[in-house]
Amino acid sequence: MSDKHYDALPKAHTTYANIIKSLLPIGDNAKVGKDALPQATYYVDDLHIDQANLKDYRKICGFADNSKVPITYFSVLSQALQMNMMVKEPFPFAMLGMVHVDNSVTQYRRIGERETVTMSVAFDNLRDHNQGQQFDFVTIIKSGDEIIWQGTSTYLSRSKKPDSSASGKSAPRPVTVKPIVDEAGVHNIFEVPEDIGRRYAFISGDFNLIHLHPLSARAFGFPKAIAHGMWSKAKCLAMMGELPDACTVEVSFKLPILLPSEVELIAEPVATLDSVENTCHFGLYSAKNDKPHLAGHIKLLAEDQ
Repeated sequence: MSDKHYDALPKAHTTYANIIKSLLPIGDNAKVGKDALPQATYYVDDLHIDQANLKDYRKICGFADNSKVPITYFSVLSQALQMNMMVKEPFPFAMLGMVHVDNSVTQYRRIGERETVTMSVAFDNLRDHNQGQQFDFVTIIKSGDEIIWQGTSTYLSRSKKPDSSASGKSAPRPVTVKPIVDEAGVHNIFEVPEDIGRRYAFISGDFNLIHLHPLSARAFGFPKAIAHGMWSKAKCLAMMGELPDACTVEVSFKLPILLPSEVELIAEPVATLDSVENTCHFGLYSAKNDKPHLAGHIKLLAEDQ
């Protein structure tokens, strides 16, 4: 087990210097086999939220300035630890070009923007996929000994020639059909600008080359730069209005949003969440056809959770 403790989130310039160093054929860049992940957990023992960064994050995603932490924000902050873990540990996959395919976050209570918390991030759940291999980063946020937020980010490392005989592969994703607009819900058609990937990268710290420029995106098989999945998730939730203080939001990222694009949010009303049995579904689609970019849902937490 390899654990590392930080006093604050690693700075982006330090993180990316380590990433560049890891790509060079020098030093000890030993990799483990692709049948195992590093047994590592990284911590920030006293995480103080950067208020300027939080302000910029709210602005680019559309969240209200309401003194609480947006439900997706810790997923973004945890990426600084994730990137360091992929560089400093014997990580088996190529970091650049990996695709974020699923994200689940659970908030157990309202979290104030000036609270000091503890963050931990660990690798988990390596499994085969019909396009390569998937794994999770699991993030836990605590206030003292109380877990107040946790999230799972699932990434796909694509292989050019996946092994068709491998067992336990992820099943093909179900076809998503654009639903009929619920008049009581949210329906919004909006433009996603060409530079959103670069702008969001400076706020989130995620400078994955697939998001920055058409030329760098083409190196990883995309015809154009694509929007960050966590930006699209946050943008949808911000447009849906005030969320419950204790809830889970899960999304699957479908087809990438090629930049620039015109997209369409179709969401059921959050007000339908009046019991733990109910689910609020939402999706982001191409405005020109039925192609899905994101499919998600929100559920309340049971009182004993």
